[in-house]
Amino acid sequence: MFRVLRLVNYQRSVLAAIRIPSQTSVRAIQSTSQGGNRDQGDRRSGRYDGYSIGIAVALVGLFGLSQRRNREGNRASWCDLLPTVSARTTDVGSRRREFNFIADAVELSAPAVVYIEIRDRQHVDFFTREPLTVSNGSGFIIDPNGLILTNAHVVISKPHTMVTVRLPDGRTFPGTVEHVDPASDLATVHIQCSNLPTLKLGNSSDLRPGEWVVALGSPLALNNTVTAGVVSSTHRASQELGLKGKDINYIQTDAAITFGNSGGPLVNLDGEAIGINSMKVTPGISFAIPIDHAKEFLGKIRDRPAGRRASTDGPPFRRYLGITMLSLTPAILRELQQRSHNFPTDVRGGVLVWKVIQGSPAHVGGLQPGDIITHINGKEVKTSADVYDVLKGTTKSLAISIHRGQQLTTVKVDPEDASE
Repeated sequence: MFRVLRLVNYQRSVLAAIRIPSQTSVRAIQSTSQGGNRDQGDRRSGRYDGYSIGIAVALVGLFGLSQRRNREGNRASWCDLLPTVSARTTDVGSRRREFNFIADAVELSAPAVVYIEIRDRQHVDFFTREPLTVSNGSGFIIDPNGLILTNAHVVISKPHTMVTVRLPDGRTFPGTVEHVDPASDLATVHIQCSNLPTLKLGNSSDLRPGEWVVALGSPLALNNTVTAGVVSSTHRASQELGLKGKDINYIQTDAAITFGNSGGPLVNLDGEAIGINSMKVTPGISFAIPIDHAKEFLGKIRDRPAGRRASTDGPPFRRYLGITMLSLTPAILRELQQRSHNFPTDVRGGVLVWKVIQGSPAHVGGLQPGDIITHINGKEVKTSADVYDVLKGTTKSLAISIHRGQQLTTVKVDPEDASE
């Protein structure tokens, strides 16, 4: 309290000293004006001398206060009374470091994310003479000796295709598809490499709606593309999506999952994989396979010899069309109509084409992602099971009626024998 009073008294003395020059200068100016012999330059000189005296008095007062405070045992100098401004030069308390939780999760998980490319040996690029890329996707390393987890639809293609895996550091390796389970849409790929970074598998059972998640992958062959969002639903049953032969409760998220993201990890803020990116229906509606389901798949193949595929129970693929599709249930139709102004309002069902493999019969015939299949050869299509049933038949050519935006059209597709 006494120190505060002393500081107040000192400030008053400084202000009084500063006021002295103005009074002195006024008297000097008055005296010169009475004498009438001094010029204007002398008046300025008198005014400046007065201010100099005031500043000198203030400095003397500061010096005296400093000496008195030192005698009282206070080591602080008179400079402590002046305001100070400092710039933060370290990361301690940095908002970037404190709030960039997405970047922290990516830093942990991105080194284990790989790009997977599917090439057709029977078709080569005109300029490079390399096998033509027909599809691509993502995956992530779960074993340092080169075991990669991905989606089955990423690596299942024509029999005469080859798999290439590119690591984040740019190295490229041929990949061997070891285990495939179309029913769960999961597969493993192995490359001959060791001491690789791996991604920790988390738990999807305790995932909560509204929780932040990050989707990593390689859309359009762009390595480690990152999108973020929240979990919309933790248990979106495959029956709700009209997926035949699958018993999976998908994770629904608004994190963008494009075609190249398929097979990549969906990670939580601890950098753990809690899902495998599977499909995007429309912006804001994407789905991922829960990591707990993938753990069951990995447990089943652990004791199975390498090179043998997992059970292929599920829809029979006697003929090859080259699309990945999603049945349009009433719930999905409502969401699509609410989110997209270009979505046809007269559609009451059908199958949404969300991926077309390049060079496949569907691609050659003119099918495009986003098309809605309503009829095949005049027969109504309500679910993906109806398309599978058509592919079991022997009809050589398929007339497929589709909605493309607001336009209704028909394309002709000639499926291939899957055994070719």
